[in-house]
Amino acid sequence: MDTSTDGSAEQPAVAAAPPESLSPSRAGDFMQCPLLYRFRVIDKLPEKPSEAATRGTLVHAVLERLFDAPAVERTAPRAKSLIPGQWDRLRETRPEVAELFADDPEGERLARWLGEAEQLVERWFSLEDPTRLEPAERELFVEAVLDSGLKLRGIIDRVDVAPTGEVRIVDYKTGKAPRPEYAEGALFQMKFYALVVWRLKRVVPRRLQLVYLGSGDVVTYDPVPADLERVERKLLALWEAIRLATETGDWRPRPTKLCGWCDHQAVCPEFGGTPPPYPLPVRGPDGVVVAGAGSVPRQTRPLPVQVTDEDTAEGPAGGPGEV
Repeated sequence: MDTSTDGSAEQPAVAAAPPESLSPSRAGDFMQCPLLYRFRVIDKLPEKPSEAATRGTLVHAVLERLFDAPAVERTAPRAKSLIPGQWDRLRETRPEVAELFADDPEGERLARWLGEAEQLVERWFSLEDPTRLEPAERELFVEAVLDSGLKLRGIIDRVDVAPTGEVRIVDYKTGKAPRPEYAEGALFQMKFYALVVWRLKRVVPRRLQLVYLGSGDVVTYDPVPADLERVERKLLALWEAIRLATETGDWRPRPTKLCGWCDHQAVCPEFGGTPPPYPLPVRGPDGVVVAGAGSVPRQTRPLPVQVTDEDTAEGPAGGPGEV
């Protein structure tokens, strides 16, 4: 899961810097809309918390903490009882989420929202049996540097290791499973993680498993080295496109139906806005700086590399903000 600043006046300014690594979320941002990637990674523009994303964070925390209990105590009532405490903890660590229910003085909308989180947690028990699981890792931060120098990083929800040593990577999704034509795109994040694990441990995970709590579906995929090699080539092409956009300052918007959920419409040219001055130096084709930080690069060139193959989904399953 990614973190971001809340944009408050008390936060110290973070100097802009070229991106140094790639995560599944940021890769997805660039494929969805290069300008969105710029706003999040280069400009670090603040974004308002959403009910869907915050609910996903809450459910993830509950499922992670449930495994602290002995196997026999990992029951649905026990899991649901963790929700209030994890919600309090989330508000302490991310005070901005309290804004979600600032206009709910009677607490009716909050109660309904917490009830939806309970339903998602309870549905998980119809999909997996936590009394029979002993995860090797939970919320595991992974990072690997490819031979090309590209640094990949991310956080895996759960890693299971069989007695025979076979590895299963599990990811919880609080949205609904995607339509069949987008099933391949939904696995992109999992293949990203499998590639990182393969490069770190020299072991190809036996299974990738997506658990969709919103619809009650479990999607599995068993990768082979050829799959992960293809993902690596895709990521290298993607990183080259990001590198060129970073140097030229040419970040194009890519309008889709997901624009309706974007926090940055006010500064997006597609909605009549003007992006903030580009905070990094702009370089010409020969690598020479042609404009300093604070310039407004002209967007007259096509994106240097298009990465829109079958691994690209239409967006997060279940709608923007679902985790």
